Amino acid sequence: MLNLERLRTLDALARHGSVSGAAEGLHITTSAVSQQMAKLEREVGQRLLAKNGRGVRLTDAGRLLAEHAARILSQVELAQSDLEAQRGQVVGELRLVAFPTALRGLFPAALAALRDDHPALRVRSRELEPEEGVNAVLRGDADLAVVLDWYNKPLPMPDGLAKAPLLDDPVEIAMPAGHPLAGRDDVDLDDFGEDEWVVWPEGEFCHEWLLYTLRSKGIEPRIAHRAEEHHTQLALVEAGLGVCVAPRLGRDPMPAGVRAVPVRHRVHRYVYAVWRADADRRPSIRAAVEALQEAAEKAG
Repeated sequence: MLNLERLRTLDALARHGSVSGAAEGLHITTSAVSQQMAKLEREVGQRLLAKNGRGVRLTDAGRLLAEHAARILSQVELAQSDLEAQRGQVVGELRLVAFPTALRGLFPAALAALRDDHPALRVRSRELEPEEGVNAVLRGDADLAVVLDWYNKPLPMPDGLAKAPLLDDPVEIAMPAGHPLAGRDDVDLDDFGEDEWVVWPEGEFCHEWLLYTLRSKGIEPRIAHRAEEHHTQLALVEAGLGVCVAPRLGRDPMPAGVRAVPVRHRVHRYVYAVWRADADRRPSIRAAVEALQEAAEKAG
């Protein structure tokens, strides 16, 4: 009989494409991955892995079994969801991920509420950018992710996921207090064609959105500084080193030397939770969504 944990290891190898990636996703050592695969090969009597340079690749037999493993694990998760739903109890472990400002702006209140209302539920959380969060849910490395769409650029969303809205997050432009536009009631992105920008790291979803939006207005942004954290960006703005996009979620406290001015033609992002559709009946997922929605209502 095929061992479920070894099939889970094979599935992780197929999804991550490397022993180290599978080990990280499963939270085990690379040695443990290799041992599990060696045992699985003995069970099936065929080679499942072959060397590929310094790494490994799945053989034809490995790919075939990995396809079956994905379906088997999906059925196991569905069975677990149905059992949890039948029992109606919020128990077990729940792995949550969110982009940084959502983790800061929503998770403290939501996770505290889950701890108080459901003491038998063990919650683990970490930061991941939106695209990484979606992939973590698809791979089974996370149970639920908080992600975002920009008003004019949605995040690509694969099939097989369920979602629930949390809040609309309005965006302002942060500038030094001495900036000529700092006293305005509102501004337009076109007003900053000659300013230097403090932006997210290259390749991130929000960075690509900003380039897309500014270029659609005929503005080639003058990017001066890149920083992951919004508070780091705001510190650079306070020093007079540029302007930046400043969503409200998770933003406070605002530095004393920075002014955030609303955008005239409303700019916002939609924040929502996603999880695998085959886990939709899990009471723990439903409880987490409700806690996040309550936290979002207070944050809004």
